[in-house]
Amino acid sequence: MSNIRGIGLSSIRRVHRDQAGVEQIVTQNPLRRVLAFRGRSIDEVVNDPIVKSEIVGYFKLQKHIERVYEAVDLERQWNPLR
Repeated sequence: MSNIRGIGLSSIRRVHRDQAGVEQIVTQNPLRRVLAFRGRSIDEVVNDPIVKSEIVGYFKLQKHIERVYEAVDLERQWNPLR
């Protein structure tokens, strides 16, 4: 239980920089995003095993998509198009 980032309970900070040098920090919480997408609350997840399995499935899908985007971004950095 030392690493609770795996289930989306920690906040991830992403920094967006614009051309003026101003940084905008966006705090993301994947579990909240999945719950909002499905229109569910954490109480429904705790009390209903069907809802829990549904949210776990969507959460795993979201994490997989995030990993794919990170891999594509790294490939673009390593192999830029000329």
